[in-house]
Amino acid sequence: MEFKVSPLTKIISLSGFLALGFLLVILSCALFHNYYPLFDILIFLLAPLPNTLFSKSGADNANFMSDAPSNAQDTGNFLTGVFVTSGIALPVVFYHCQLIGALSCVMSTIGGLIIYSSIVVFSWFFHSSWDQEEDTLFG
Repeated sequence: MEFKVSPLTKIISLSGFLALGFLLVILSCALFHNYYPLFDILIFLLAPLPNTLFSKSGADNANFMSDAPSNAQDTGNFLTGVFVTSGIALPVVFYHCQLIGALSCVMSTIGGLIIYSSIVVFSWFFHSSWDQEEDTLFG
């Protein structure tokens, strides 16, 4: 017995998950009257872009038969890692410099990770359905 989840259910659940991440970051700002953690949202929203931009950057004829990633894919992976690491480290640096409190640091970090993971899960859920030629939503 195979359990299929409709695309609408996926979108609704992921949007709720994304809203939870935004809520945590915004609460970490509003509860403590300090809006430095909003930079965390920007960093985690920019984090998936390098992988998206560099993942399908042209087919190299030299690497046509090999499964090795290209230099562009490596660059995208590196930049994504830099963004994710910066998004985790930025609230810690703000806390160390006493710009935000400890609870604000924790809420901002967890909220940012939820935002990033919901974007990654969204692209992972719908990557396979974009490759299919048949339209499963309408028949």
